[in-house]
Amino acid sequence: MSAAMFAALFFTVALLVTTAYFIMGSIPLLILRHDTPLDARFVRAFFNVYYVAAFITATATAISYAFASRLGVAAGAAALALIAVVLRNRIIPKMDALGAQIQVDYSTAIPGFRRTHVTAIVINVVQLVVIVWSLIAQGR
Repeated sequence: MSAAMFAALFFTVALLVTTAYFIMGSIPLLILRHDTPLDARFVRAFFNVYYVAAFITATATAISYAFASRLGVAAGAAALALIAVVLRNRIIPKMDALGAQIQVDYSTAIPGFRRTHVTAIVINVVQLVVIVWSLIAQGR
């Protein structure tokens, strides 16, 4: 097995661990009432770190698979890196806006923030399922 393939396997595991860790960490955050700006800032910071980590690990995975001449998997990992950037650019500003509204418009900001939080979790679960499915499909 080539060094590029070892690197690809390493970064694939890193991508799986990153995704699974942040899913397991974000679900318990749903117990927060989201009724203070501090709750909103904490959840926002948590997802911001996740999106940066997901981008880094997905990019490293894509590059290592490209060097291992597995262009299909490399394209899939590159797509995950792009998704992380898009989600970061959409979800984080939405969390910022809703977090700022919590003090002013309590009745709509909190449910909106909670919906955004749940949506981000669901997207991450779907990504994890796609990653695992693609690895199983590649293994056949």
